[in-house]
Amino acid sequence: MTQTTPAVSAMKQQARRLRAALQDSGTRLTHSAALETVARQYGHRDWNTAKAAACWENPPRWQVGQAVRGRYLNQPFTGRVKAASEATGGFWRLTLQFDAPVDVVTSPHFSNLRSQVRCVINAKGTTTQKTSDGTPHLSLFAA
Repeated sequence: MTQTTPAVSAMKQQARRLRAALQDSGTRLTHSAALETVARQYGHRDWNTAKAAACWENPPRWQVGQAVRGRYLNQPFTGRVKAASEATGGFWRLTLQFDAPVDVVTSPHFSNLRSQVRCVINAKGTTTQKTSDGTPHLSLFAA
């Protein structure tokens, strides 16, 4: 199971609490050393790597009827949120209605048009599932 790196502000608060707890027990720790320790707790080699992997400070809140744009199976789209529910860990379950059907097949011999899709996206607006080239199945932005 992959552990989600929390927001930078949450990791900084955790570092402050760690530093204060160690100070109370008589161990001095610099703030930068506390940040490095917190980064390692989340599986990162250093603070800069953890900061780059951190969740958005204010993740978007998706609402029914909201206009969206993005890429689905590497095809651009615009549409609206048909259903939305917030899940734990900064994830959202969404049903998207495309303005125009999206062809999800790259073959010139046939096509498969989708006008609606259900997905689970993270706080950065992407699905955790990826295509064979490493691109997320869906990347979403507020329009």
